[in-house]
Amino acid sequence: MNDLNPEENYIAINKHSWNNRTDTHLKSDFYNLAGFLKGETSLNSIELALLGDISGKKILHLQCHFGQDTISLSRLGAKITGVDLSDKAIESAREIAKETNADVQFICCDLYELENHLDGQFDLVFTSYGTITWLPDLDKWGKIICVLNKF
Repeated sequence: MNDLNPEENYIAINKHSWNNRTDTHLKSDFYNLAGFLKGETSLNSIELALLGDISGKKILHLQCHFGQDTISLSRLGAKITGVDLSDKAIESAREIAKETNADVQFICCDLYELENHLDGQFDLVFTSYGTITWLPDLDKWGKIICVLNKF
């Protein structure tokens, strides 16, 4: 019998799911890792336009997967920390960061436990498409952002 409460069980299942997807995503045309490793950005023009000049900004990237957007933001001059619950994705993110000489930090943890793994505040908190649908508690997610973002 499972002793986890429903939220913990959901997070454990979600982590397992993303660990299983990482290798497939790394090889997929959608993520274009080969082009990325040659210097292409993973960010879309709308994201670049909305973000504006982020040079020197301290940014927290929530649900960063294997770090392409995180590294793309660092290439624009941001001091950035990426967070994801998938240990396989974070392991890959660290390898890609090393291969691209990116100055980034990656943290592997349950997003709802982030305050236990991170100290400080950020100028901007970033997340991209399709990330919030995986979260069991958006109010809790929003509170974390408020605590970590310099308002």
